[in-house]
Amino acid sequence: MRVVFFGTPQFAVPSLQILLDSPHGDVVAVVTQPDKRRGRGSQLTPSPIKTLALAHDIPVWQPPRLRKDGDTLALLEASQADFFAVVAYGQLLPPSVLAMARLGCINVHGSLLPAYRGAAPIQWCLYHGERQTGITTMLMDEGMDTGAMIQTLPLEIPLVMQAQELADLLAPLGAKLLRETLEQRWAGNLTVTPQDSSQATYAPLITKEHYCLDWHRSALDLHNQVRGFFPHCTTSLQGQGLKIKGTLPLGLGLTLPEAYGDLQGWSLDPTIAPSPPPPGTLVGLIKQRGPVIQTGAGALLLTQVQLAGKREQSGWDFANGLRLQVGDRLGS
Repeated sequence: MRVVFFGTPQFAVPSLQILLDSPHGDVVAVVTQPDKRRGRGSQLTPSPIKTLALAHDIPVWQPPRLRKDGDTLALLEASQADFFAVVAYGQLLPPSVLAMARLGCINVHGSLLPAYRGAAPIQWCLYHGERQTGITTMLMDEGMDTGAMIQTLPLEIPLVMQAQELADLLAPLGAKLLRETLEQRWAGNLTVTPQDSSQATYAPLITKEHYCLDWHRSALDLHNQVRGFFPHCTTSLQGQGLKIKGTLPLGLGLTLPEAYGDLQGWSLDPTIAPSPPPPGTLVGLIKQRGPVIQTGAGALLLTQVQLAGKREQSGWDFANGLRLQVGDRLGS
């Protein structure tokens, strides 16, 4: 099988690696996003996919806009590829490109389609509190993740799993399905299932506005926002920016993970309960755990935080270092 691989982030690396390791395929080129400036020095940094491709002496093409890059389009046409394999590439493939691969364009998507079509399925499924997600391979068409489904593989989501951890679990599952899908298509025994677009939901690009925490929301909603948009969610304390990187919702009757079993029956101090303070108020300090913040419904334990200009630390170390007290306020 002659394969051109389209992909960019770490999530796509296991899929490229499994094709490189396969005795049945030949990755003839890789298409990825242009290098980006990252870090304090703003140095140009290649994508993880480019780094892996170069380590295997595979040609790498990086068009800023694929549909308008004549040179890359000509190279794709000349590649004589049987498949284009697409995993989190970051650009839509125009119809002219979709038609170039002899046996089609196969996409690996990080959700159980038709749920969470779009750019950020892992983040949005967590934000909405889904308890199950998975991987879908599909035969690409001109739409945004609208192609016929080939294989799916579900995965249960624990209450405290954040986006990066979920991506790390889904990535190798996607690689496994990609290899199986290509081999089935190559053997001519592929079965596809059209998507039911009436059941579709969407996962749009995430913007900075999505990172701001509103303490009037429920503890569970805030928890899902923090883990979905990890590690970027922010609030403020005493006029300083504060990133919230780990949380646990309390007082909502949820079944907590075993590691937090001692907090299963947690409730607000009865001296506070008759008149709950405004959302954003620190209402408790749990030893070796961290500060507990009042929300619009329930309370939120802060387990990992990062004050502006400081290193990430546990909620307990953070509370001790600043000598936080019941009554302190987060947010504006």
